[in-house]
Amino acid sequence: MLHIVNKSPFQTNTLATCLRMAQPGNALLLIEDGVYAATVGSAAEANLRQACATLKVYALQPDLDARGMTGKLMDGVTLVDYGGFVDLTVEYPTSHSWL
Repeated sequence: MLHIVNKSPFQTNTLATCLRMAQPGNALLLIEDGVYAATVGSAAEANLRQACATLKVYALQPDLDARGMTGKLMDGVTLVDYGGFVDLTVEYPTSHSWL
């Protein structure tokens, strides 16, 4: 399953809920304000680092770029472009958008 999170970890607990429900081997794609979770020093950094042990974690590069955060990307998170987003939806035919 591909889990898609678009909310900032500073505003909601959406990411925390997603991480509790995600199963090993699932993938997590952070988009829009969700990309803040993938940055060094974020409130979600420790939880996201732990999740990287069992999940494939991705962040949408155009959203990181738009927020000026690309240089703060934490290790273990793979950047994807829009084409990569599409590839993930093909690789994981079941997806859940956490709103």
